[in-house]
Amino acid sequence: MPQKANILLVDDRDENLTALEAILTSLDQNLVRANSGEQALKALLEEDFAVILLDVVMPGMDGFETAAHIKQREKTKDVPIIFLTGTGIDRHKVFRGYASRAIDYLTKPFDPWVLRSKVEVFVELHHIKQQLREQSRMLQRELSAETGESAGPVAARLHRRVADVNANLKLLRELAVTDERETDDRTIEAVRDLDRSVAQLTTLVEALHGPE
Repeated sequence: MPQKANILLVDDRDENLTALEAILTSLDQNLVRANSGEQALKALLEEDFAVILLDVVMPGMDGFETAAHIKQREKTKDVPIIFLTGTGIDRHKVFRGYASRAIDYLTKPFDPWVLRSKVEVFVELHHIKQQLREQSRMLQRELSAETGESAGPVAARLHRRVADVNANLKLLRELAVTDERETDDRTIEAVRDLDRSVAQLTTLVEALHGPE
């Protein structure tokens, strides 16, 4: 069972945070409160988060400024953000939100089901990334044990070989398409099977490098 994901809730009003918790509690994840942009940035230094729900209008550091700081940090630049704001926000502020590379934008009062569904998607993606990291570590340990050398150089050589195979496969596909009228169905299907196998091998080799 995957480890629970952390979800950061950022709003200067406690009643809004309580409402968000009520909406998201059924996801059974760790809900972390922050009453300001400063508190949010501090929390992001201490924990990893699957998604951030960020109120736009806050005293001091507003949501857009907070998001800008989040996206400037190497550790947190890829954490998805859902901006939450009241009605009446102008288009310039909306543009600022998307310029900060936010993932989504919801206007209050929002549909609880829609918000929960969006958050759930990001939680699932977070769990998938965790599984890939663990699989990558296992593959590297197994490869090191079997070859007696670190996984990095071996994975690099495999990566180059797979790139060569992909290049040859691309040429083969082009030839099959060009000569399709003169190529029997079994040959075309064989190319397709090879294409699928190489795609799986490429995924495996990329996993050996570990996530970016």
